[in-house]
Amino acid sequence: MKQWILGIMSLVVVVFSTAVQANANTIENVRVWPAPDNTRVVFDMASTPEFSYFTIYDNLPYRLVIDFENTGRQVDLTKVKVDSLLIQKLRTSTPKSKSSTRIVFELTEKVDPQVFALAANDTYGERLVVDLPGRSIERSGPALSASQLQERKVTIAIDAGHGGDDPGSIGPSGTYEKNVVLKIARALADVINADPAMQAYLVRTDDYYLKHLTRVRKAEQVKADMFLSIHADAFTSPQPRGGSVWVLSNRRANNEMGRLLENKERLSEVLGGVDVSASSDDSSSYLSETLISMSMDHAMASGYEAATEIIDEMERVTKMHKTKPQHASLAVLTSANIPSMLVETGFISNPTEEQLLLSNKHQQQLARAIYQGVRRYFTRKPPDGTYFATNRAARHVVKSGESLSVLAQRYNTSVNAIKERNNLRSNVLKIGQVLEIPSAP
Repeated sequence: MKQWILGIMSLVVVVFSTAVQANANTIENVRVWPAPDNTRVVFDMASTPEFSYFTIYDNLPYRLVIDFENTGRQVDLTKVKVDSLLIQKLRTSTPKSKSSTRIVFELTEKVDPQVFALAANDTYGERLVVDLPGRSIERSGPALSASQLQERKVTIAIDAGHGGDDPGSIGPSGTYEKNVVLKIARALADVINADPAMQAYLVRTDDYYLKHLTRVRKAEQVKADMFLSIHADAFTSPQPRGGSVWVLSNRRANNEMGRLLENKERLSEVLGGVDVSASSDDSSSYLSETLISMSMDHAMASGYEAATEIIDEMERVTKMHKTKPQHASLAVLTSANIPSMLVETGFISNPTEEQLLLSNKHQQQLARAIYQGVRRYFTRKPPDGTYFATNRAARHVVKSGESLSVLAQRYNTSVNAIKERNNLRSNVLKIGQVLEIPSAP
């Protein structure tokens, strides 16, 4: 009798162990993030995934097949929203074993997928990520595509931070930073495109994620004259509030210079097509380092100047946490030839400021302030061949008895044009005041 009981208990243990093994992991959710140049599909897992995958491209439909070992499934794939032009269908198929799950991507074209696991963090648990390169959505948004940009206009690359699987900071009422900054970025693009001298290029046009260096590379590819990364700050306590503008630190600049020297292809692009990497002798290496150093020094100095102008304008519409440009080691600011800034529009972790950032009126005010700062910078430092250079304003020092109407008549312009160029809020002038006089409207 005792042996019989022990036998039954052993059988129960075996059955229980088998059941545990069969359900060692679970697919809890599936999220699809289409971007203009790729689609990312994220499988939320109960624990670290064990997986293998293969493609079938010898007949239609093209397929990517992923086998999840010792994994069950809670999610209904028919209810997963798939808006990617690359994915025709997402379905299950007969698994390799009873304890595994097989997921099939039916694709519209052949791709070279990247499939990898991501460890849990403060926002998400264990994940399996599938990146599919290729055109996934129609480009949208108020900014121009690369093919629509005009050579003689100053081009501002606007990068809305985070996106897709990366929400950024989350406000007390659940506001995602990625959503707020995209709205501000779109508003900024609108006001820039309304200026005949400028044009906007949105780096991120919708809710998807881009790697930091991809954002920089996109700005470089359209030969942007300035790069602005829009963010919303956060802190562990709700008290801090206010905006700030960040530029690249010298430490990151030095590291970036070394990385560029190691990457011959990107080095050639940075130097505008000057192939100084063809030879490996000391003089060529020295020339490479010198040219990159000069380029980065100019970009950093220009970025600091422009950041100062933007802060001055932002102070008119919002509280500033920092009243001078701040330095940080940020990958998104590492272009060697584009003045780059990261604009923190406020603390989303502050309840009051979170509500401000959700306000369309405040978003528009921030966008216009950033635009005014950018315009002030390019008015002073116009790139060759642009409207700013060919229509550069005259400088006038106000003398006793002079008024805006007198100056407008003398220079054949208008009072409003002088006020707008100099950001004047009243018609009162001071002796010694320096004005920029625009050309006739």
